[in-house]
Amino acid sequence: MRIGGARNAADGARPQPPLIASPALQANVGGDRAAALPPSLLGPSAMRRQLPAPTILVFDSGLGGLTVFREVARARPDARLIYAADDALFPYGQIEEPRLVVRVVAVMEGLIAEHRPDLAVIACNTASTLVLPALRARFALPFVGTVPAIKPACASSVTRRVSVLGTEATVKREYTQALIRQYAGDCRVTLVGAARLAGFAEAELSGSPVDDDAIRAEIRPCFVDDGGRTDTIVLACTHYPLLTARLEHLSPWPVRFIDPAPAIARRVVELVGAATADALPVPSEAVFTSGRAVSPGLAAALAVHGLSVPGTGPSRLADQVMPRI
Repeated sequence: MRIGGARNAADGARPQPPLIASPALQANVGGDRAAALPPSLLGPSAMRRQLPAPTILVFDSGLGGLTVFREVARARPDARLIYAADDALFPYGQIEEPRLVVRVVAVMEGLIAEHRPDLAVIACNTASTLVLPALRARFALPFVGTVPAIKPACASSVTRRVSVLGTEATVKREYTQALIRQYAGDCRVTLVGAARLAGFAEAELSGSPVDDDAIRAEIRPCFVDDGGRTDTIVLACTHYPLLTARLEHLSPWPVRFIDPAPAIARRVVELVGAATADALPVPSEAVFTSGRAVSPGLAAALAVHGLSVPGTGPSRLADQVMPRI
């Protein structure tokens, strides 16, 4: 199945697929769902305050979203959780922005159609800053995004020296600059684009340790000493918390690393409600767009997070997504 429909032979335009509503919303919508849904249902306000055993989709370009997944799983252990990685196109930072928007919307359409989530978490800074408006306009489903935690970092910094460690694309984006203008105040913010750190995190998780010097070179620019030392580093890529222990060990002086995952999990709970006292964990599933076989090391790492990969062959999602771009 190819997502997004066939191209119109007359004008080459891709037709818009039908609006997709989550199961939690369908009971309130009759007739033509696309026409009946008010604009308020296109954003997070659409979600009920309490959903028993919701289905939650956590999406990322690769494995970094596992840092968000584990926090969401702790907050709602009774939820049916789907972790989806668009690893066929990892890393997203190297893709042209318009094409990435088309890609993520298309992949998300297949995921929503197959898994019918009640809420989706975009556990990727790049996808969140670029694609969330298109997703919210396209699907009648609440989305929770991920953005650099510049506001809490600057609010809590004692030395007023904060670094933002992200992908090269994230630190260059106007969205990040706007957050600094709005929330930095008197803080001196250093933006550091790490070209290889996300890949290092993927390698570590798959059982291939990365040399200390390679990681140290990626994080060294974060540590500024200009009369006041950096005391807070924003991890502006969900991959980076996978390396927190290594980052702390390799830091030239102690700093506080800010992981956005706990705040994201709190937002999820605000939208779907808290788990009941007697909530029991349910099996969770991982899907990958590449269809590549999962290595034993990665399978073990996924199992630690309570995730299994259905079947022994390529993921069904591999046949549904658009060709690589």
